[in-house]
Amino acid sequence: MIKTKVKEKIIKEHQAHEKDTGSAQVQIAVTSKEIDELTHHLKRHPKDKHSRRGLLAMVNKRRKLLAYLSENSPRSYTNLVKKLGLKK
Repeated sequence: MIKTKVKEKIIKEHQAHEKDTGSAQVQIAVTSKEIDELTHHLKRHPKDKHSRRGLLAMVNKRRKLLAYLSENSPRSYTNLVKKLGLKK
């Protein structure tokens, strides 16, 4: 779970306008940060199967959001992938 201040910072970096908290770009960025933190947790606790299942669900959610963004806004998709350092 990411801290509130970190989440707010990520939202401010990726939002399209002042009140944007639910756009695909914001959701992908927040989910990516959660994936990074959970991956770090699983490296320390490799037998935590429940967290691994949650990680797989987050990765699947991010994958679906990236597919949506690539279909509807290819330019913002490529910018976001570069900004987050994802493999695409």
